[in-house]
Amino acid sequence: MASQLSSPLRIALVGMSGAGKTFWTKRLAASGYASISCDDRIETRLQSRLAAGGHSGIHGVAAWMGWPDSATYSQRESDYLAEEIGVLDDVLTQLERDRSRELILDTTGSVIYTGNHVLLRLRRQMTVVYLATSPEEQQLLIERYLTDPKPVLWRGAFQPKPGETPRETVARCYPALIAARRQSYEALAHCTVPLAELQLIARDASHDPARVAEAFLEKIRATLVR
Repeated sequence: MASQLSSPLRIALVGMSGAGKTFWTKRLAASGYASISCDDRIETRLQSRLAAGGHSGIHGVAAWMGWPDSATYSQRESDYLAEEIGVLDDVLTQLERDRSRELILDTTGSVIYTGNHVLLRLRRQMTVVYLATSPEEQQLLIERYLTDPKPVLWRGAFQPKPGETPRETVARCYPALIAARRQSYEALAHCTVPLAELQLIARDASHDPARVAEAFLEKIRATLVR
């Protein structure tokens, strides 16, 4: 495990969709740190396929992928993952070529499915921080997915029972998906930071972007040396 933040500063935020990766990436970007959203880059790579169905934006990607019981879901899940691997390969290649470059990387919830080669490169090039959710927060993530879905790679975890509606299957299977992913996030990350602790920082820090960013980074530093 890393004992300190990488220098130059390179942080990859990992965790479930809705855990706050984008929120904190934007806070750090507002303080002047270079940042990349994997969601945005994947959407760009999928643009022609999204446009063919009249879709755009992150919610358009979710609509294009469809519910996990749809006939096209399996192929589109594979297409999405292929583009995600391509995005990470591009980012990591740039970091490998320019050792002085700083970066905050907002990964997707499915980063753990990109393969051992990509993930080992990610750990070598960046400090990987897992934003962990409590059981109560996880329930909110499930409800959010049901009401405002974002792209989710189920990877076989969606297992309907006879007579269940797709929404009922999601509500039953999503906790198992979270549990399985939690182990993978923890194994990938250099440190784990509970989302509740970051929420305290967001509430208690001033609105000065630099102070908010520094409080966030200090939390990571303290977690790394525990």
